[in-house]
Amino acid sequence: MKLPTRLIHNRKGNPERRTVNPPVERASTVLLPDRQSLYGGGTGYGRMGLSVHRELEAALCELEGGEYARLTPSGLSACAVAIAAVVEAGDHVLLSDSVYGPTRRFCEKRLPTMGVSAARFNPRDPEALMAALTPETRLIVLESPGSLTFEISDTPAIVEIARKAGITTVMDNTWGAGVFHRPLDLGVDISLQALTKYVVGHADAFGGAVVTNDKKHAAAIEALTEDWGISLGPDDAYAALRGTRTLGTRLKAHEASALEIANWLEKHDDVSLVIHPALPNHPDHEIWKRDFSGSCGLFGFLLDAPEDGHVDAFLSALKLFKMGFSWGGFESLIIPCDEQLTRLPEDWTQARQGRLVRLHAGLEDPADLVADLAHAFAVLHDVKNT
Repeated sequence: MKLPTRLIHNRKGNPERRTVNPPVERASTVLLPDRQSLYGGGTGYGRMGLSVHRELEAALCELEGGEYARLTPSGLSACAVAIAAVVEAGDHVLLSDSVYGPTRRFCEKRLPTMGVSAARFNPRDPEALMAALTPETRLIVLESPGSLTFEISDTPAIVEIARKAGITTVMDNTWGAGVFHRPLDLGVDISLQALTKYVVGHADAFGGAVVTNDKKHAAAIEALTEDWGISLGPDDAYAALRGTRTLGTRLKAHEASALEIANWLEKHDDVSLVIHPALPNHPDHEIWKRDFSGSCGLFGFLLDAPEDGHVDAFLSALKLFKMGFSWGGFESLIIPCDEQLTRLPEDWTQARQGRLVRLHAGLEDPADLVADLAHAFAVLHDVKNT
């Protein structure tokens, strides 16, 4: 069966259950029948997850092509769990320079307090990665496309380098969502997602997931979440599970709308560059075609707005695109990104022409979204010429 079918018909638990969806059990205490059950492993406490959690884990394994899944309360906690479960004091971590900012912050601020060092490498340069390896390197952290700047890493090449050196690889797969990208199939050891984004899909719940095919990694991830007391609430788990049922359909709509907008932006005089991996002019387009089966609603562009007032005028003129962090929901969002960029000196962003803007195409009619942008560009043009 195809993935959308499997996501709908992957019900776990009682085969005689008469409801379409699993029950949401809001429970801390689990009553057990005897002394042996108390200490015999399994679900002995609500924090370990109940019916809805087990079904969500099964759906995520289908989505990512994994055997083991562990739930966390947010995408950032999934990143922290995946990283911390692999490393120990004395280890060294290499992370792509384009990873999610809070992940970079965790690696560069929190890991050193655990005796673990971290450094960054250019996501487009496997040779730079090799040069950055040390005898203590234990983990390589990837995100493809990169957060904010949408570089596509040559994942198979990086995996080959890592395996030869006995290094574990972790990838943030939130953009591909398991539908358009499956890092585990490319040899990555651990794949993670912020369920908050496309899996939930309605901007109303948080969640994260860490998925692997490696039993040893799975055991380490499970042990760490137990030691740190990490769990996902049943209502958020239910919202995420519900989102998996429509994920494929929603992503196709996001993809189509984003591509229509991206192609329109490419022709606009006030845009110096559209940064969308599915466009032929993207420098990593061929790698994207090889490793991805589609694209989502998130991409970037460089806005010709020399002054802060120009950027403010453009953003303020938008009616449908709202400013707000996160993405992946039904609503269209837009944010200026320059304030967030802290990249290596040799990165392309240092010499770019224009202000970096990130856009998420929601589920509104794309013609309305294009009209909204056209109005904002007209306002920008007027402000620039006054």
